[in-house]
Amino acid sequence: MSLSRRILAAVSGAALLTFSLAALPSPAAAALPTAAVAMGDSFISGEGAGAYNPVVDVNGTARAFPGWSAPNTDAFFCHRSANASLQRATLAGIQDRFNLACSGAQPQDLANPAQQRPKGRAVAAQLDQLRAVAQTHDIDLVLIGLGSNNTQFTFGDAASECANRFIADAWTGWWEFWAYINGPVEQEPCTAEDLATAAQLAAAIEETKAAVRGLLTTLDAIDPDGRHRIVFQDYTNPLAVDVVPSLYEEDDRADDRDKFRALGAERYRAGCPIHRASLPAGRAFSSALGGLVSSVHTAMRAEFPAADLVYLNVQQAFDGARLCESGADPATALATPIRLQDGPTGVFLTDLAGYDKIAVQRIASACVTYFQTCQESWHPNAAGHGVLARCLTGAATTASRAVTCTRAPDGTITVQ
Repeated sequence: MSLSRRILAAVSGAALLTFSLAALPSPAAAALPTAAVAMGDSFISGEGAGAYNPVVDVNGTARAFPGWSAPNTDAFFCHRSANASLQRATLAGIQDRFNLACSGAQPQDLANPAQQRPKGRAVAAQLDQLRAVAQTHDIDLVLIGLGSNNTQFTFGDAASECANRFIADAWTGWWEFWAYINGPVEQEPCTAEDLATAAQLAAAIEETKAAVRGLLTTLDAIDPDGRHRIVFQDYTNPLAVDVVPSLYEEDDRADDRDKFRALGAERYRAGCPIHRASLPAGRAFSSALGGLVSSVHTAMRAEFPAADLVYLNVQQAFDGARLCESGADPATALATPIRLQDGPTGVFLTDLAGYDKIAVQRIASACVTYFQTCQESWHPNAAGHGVLARCLTGAATTASRAVTCTRAPDGTITVQ
């Protein structure tokens, strides 16, 4: 072989070796531990499940419980629970788990610090938090729940709207306008339009799509091996289709007339202070949120055809164990009852019997002024998050692009 050919062969061999080495993952990348990450809002963060962990704020300080009278914008009130579904799901091959979700989060909070909007908590953008995780871990699974809060409506506002109407109706007559600090409170049952109009839902879908698009683009940029599953979880209704017959009326008064305090107190004890006529609206709102998440999942599958995207429908995951569905004891339900405090005392009132209308108005106002005193209301409790963990376990391993998690009358959970 001539000298020129020997040189050419040597150069070609070196180039081939260099190319082959470049194609292999670096030792550092290959050694990264695997991670599952939770992102989104309260149904993912673990709101209602207790055992809340400190949350790092925008200044890098881990915020533990700051006290009941602290501003609700404090990072701790993201309520990231050790009992959240991500922490309890069986996830084969996952070494570490990171809860980046924040109660009350809106789609814009993925790309922007939440404190940039009114009432947003003092935490970094969730995508920035995700980038930090990617510095030390190989992200293999992302659980996201997003859309129930947005610039159009929020789950908390919908819940308080219907509950406040019921409580106002139960304790005061429509003519007693003087009992309210800011004027009369609506006392009619909620309608679906009161909670979210078709136009608002359409706008919320577009907001959520934009946020999730940013998430998928970010993951493609920060995950070296390009292998990660994203599970889109929707929402489950905490309330029954109708309350049990024992909660229909009390003292011969139903909730279709003025002033039914005994019944009001009875339903509050059971955790479902709401008009029976409002329950269909709540059901429609919950179904609409499911449709929102499904629409976003479908759109992202079209835009990112190579991505591993799974829709997890949990709307039937609490069947038979919702508040006031099978009995009046909230301890048997998978969701937290509505519970208020008489100011930021840390003492939850389990009964409103014996309180007059002025006291009840004051107690309800505490929820507005110090939202942390009531923000756990009507969210999955620790047992509920345990069920959602089993739903996630199924979604993490399925070969399908969409699965439904259902609860049978005997409590059996099925994901298919």
